[in-house]
Amino acid sequence: MENQSTTTPATENNKLQYRGVHCLNCGHPLNLSDKYCSNCSQANNTKKLSLLDFFEEFLANYVSYDSKLWKTLTALLLRPGKITREYISGKRLSYTNPFRFLLSLAIIYFLIISFNNEFESFNKYGTEKETPFLNVDFDSELDKIEFENDEERKIALAHIDSLKLNRFTKSGISEKDSVILSDPKSYLNKINKGGVAERFFEKMQFFKTIIKHDTIYYFEEATTKFNMPNVTENEMSFNLANSLADIEKRPGSFLSSLISKLPLTTFFFLPFFSFFIWMVYIRKKYTYTDHLIFSFHNQSLLFILLIVSNLINAVFNFSSEGFFILIFAIYLYKAMRNFYQQRRVKTVIKYFFLNTIFFILGGIAITILIAESVFTY
Repeated sequence: MENQSTTTPATENNKLQYRGVHCLNCGHPLNLSDKYCSNCSQANNTKKLSLLDFFEEFLANYVSYDSKLWKTLTALLLRPGKITREYISGKRLSYTNPFRFLLSLAIIYFLIISFNNEFESFNKYGTEKETPFLNVDFDSELDKIEFENDEERKIALAHIDSLKLNRFTKSGISEKDSVILSDPKSYLNKINKGGVAERFFEKMQFFKTIIKHDTIYYFEEATTKFNMPNVTENEMSFNLANSLADIEKRPGSFLSSLISKLPLTTFFFLPFFSFFIWMVYIRKKYTYTDHLIFSFHNQSLLFILLIVSNLINAVFNFSSEGFFILIFAIYLYKAMRNFYQQRRVKTVIKYFFLNTIFFILGGIAITILIAESVFTY
């Protein structure tokens, strides 16, 4: 009987004239009647690979009616939960690896989101960088003037401070920002005396104001201009202030960057969620890995629906997300019923409980993601 393979499609290259007596991949001895190697499943083919053969073999693995991809998609769409039962029961060669399949869908969704410029339009609501106010070093200029006595110098200094404050106030700057901008070095020295948390946020506000209204672009420039130590606390507060200033100027770009990270966040979120599924169904004879595979399959279906929704939105200029989220909600209930095979009442109770946990964990994950995005934007 000829050896069979479910991973390599049969083409005309399998003809008898192209067969050899040993496998070119692993060296296993073969008969001329063997289409495939019984050791590694590679096709018994000695024909030189042409460009046409290369693309034909590549496409056949994905387009053929019996490929893993189509079998996985069909089972996932038409048999909620059952694909997981079959996969964990041993039918793994017929379907794609759940983790790899989910990763592929996440990458596709990431690419679609990246090409979507919908959020970039929000940049028009951002704040423009203010015209620099501190280009003139008033203190150094003041030193060049000769005064008859200290009293005249104090009067001149008071006039300069008043001028700067009026200038800031007329430009729509807040009173606190005016105080910061009128004498940055003195303000920085004053806030250095507070507690750690209070000092950090005060410095962040200080740097945010300076970045917004002055010509400060990087941390080393700030340390030189304001004669402050190059320490971690100052650098962290500066970087956070710089990120917040950029977000205010380009909120749309920040949203696009944030949403593009959501698919990859899934891979850190699902293992925690699967732990709660395991706890809820602890009496069922399923391992934690079984529940994780169940989560991967359901999340894959969600990505498929979101991809279709984005394509529909792009083609027809129509918001369809709500409709597909409703489909997923119904699908998830059917998947739980088919996989865990419990009565409707129990499934409904666990359905709402697990969805509550899902949104709580999702909220925590999004909060962490936003915080990380703000610091690294």
